[in-house]
Amino acid sequence: MKILVTGAAGFIGFHVSQRLLAGGDSVIGLDNLNNYYDPDLKEARLCQLTSQPGFRFVRLDLADRLGMAALFESERPDRVIHLGAQAGVRYSITNPHAYVDSNLVGFVNILEGCRHAQIGHLVYASSSSVYGANTKMPFSVKDNVDHPISLYAATKKANELMAHTYSHLYGLPTTGLRFFTVYGPWGRPDMAMFLFTKAILECRPIDVFNHGNMRRDFTYIDDIVTGVLAVASNVPSKGCGRQSCLPHDNATSAPYKIYNIGNNNPTELTHLIKTLEDALGKKAEKRFLPMQPGDVPATYADVDDLVRDVGFRPNTPIETGIARFIDWYRSYYKIS
Repeated sequence: MKILVTGAAGFIGFHVSQRLLAGGDSVIGLDNLNNYYDPDLKEARLCQLTSQPGFRFVRLDLADRLGMAALFESERPDRVIHLGAQAGVRYSITNPHAYVDSNLVGFVNILEGCRHAQIGHLVYASSSSVYGANTKMPFSVKDNVDHPISLYAATKKANELMAHTYSHLYGLPTTGLRFFTVYGPWGRPDMAMFLFTKAILECRPIDVFNHGNMRRDFTYIDDIVTGVLAVASNVPSKGCGRQSCLPHDNATSAPYKIYNIGNNNPTELTHLIKTLEDALGKKAEKRFLPMQPGDVPATYADVDDLVRDVGFRPNTPIETGIARFIDWYRSYYKIS
C-alpha cells in the first residue's frame, strides 16, 4: 500500500515508517521539522528513511490548509497514520497557540484530506493524557475523560470527538490510539528517559517530580509499532453497533474506535532511575521537586480491547528496553 505517515521525522513516526518500508509498503513521510526539540535528531532519523527505496519526504506544516489539500489530491494514499502533532504536556502551558495550530487546525486538515480522497482508514495518535484528573486504575477506554488538566490533553480529546464526527457524517473509518509513555532508541529528548540519561552521564542532578511518587506505563517502541500496524490493518466497519471505546460504553454506528496502547504494567519512577543507574554504571544525583502543573501521579493502561481485537501483547521488560536505549544513546552521541 501507499501510506501517508505524518510526523515521519518524529520518534514514533520514524519507527512506524521503517517497519512499513521493511514490509514492502511505500511511505510518504510528512514533517515540518520544527525546533520543539533538536532538529538535528529529526534530520538524522530522516536520513535513515530517505536512504531506503519506497520512501518520499514532504516538508509541510499540518496547519497549511492549501498545502495539505494539494498533497491529498496528488497522492491519494490508501491509508493515513497520523502521528504528527505538537507534543508535550508542559510546553502547552507556555505555548498554547502551537497546540491549536498543529493539533486542532492541523487535524481538521487531515480529516478533510481523508474525506475528499476517500481514504480507507485513518489511524491517529491520541494520548494517555486525556485521562487527566481520573484516579481509577487502570485507565479504561470505557471511562469518562471530560477533565483534562493540560491544553495538550484537551486537544487530544478534541481529536477523538472530531474523528467521530467525520466517521459518523462521512463514513470515514478512524481509529484513535491513546499512547502511554513511549520510549526506546531514537526517543524524544524532552522525555524523562532521555533527560535522565543525559544528566547522569554529564554528572548533573536529575529533577524527580512529586518527590519520586510517580508511576508510568512505560511502553517500548517496538511493541508500540507492532500495535499501530495491527490496528491499521483492522479497519472499523460501519454499523458495528455497540462500541466499548466510547465514554460510558455508548453505542455508535460509525466506523470508529479508540484504544489504549500501553505496557499494562506501570513502573515506579524510583525503579526506572535505579534501572538507568545500573545500565549506565553511574549513580544519579536526585533533586526532589513537587508535582508540575499539568502532570499526573500515575498512568496505567487497560489494553483488553486491543488484545481482543488485534492480539496486542507488549513483551519488552523495562530492563531490556532501557538497555537498548542506552546502547543507542552511547552510539548516537559517541559516548564510550
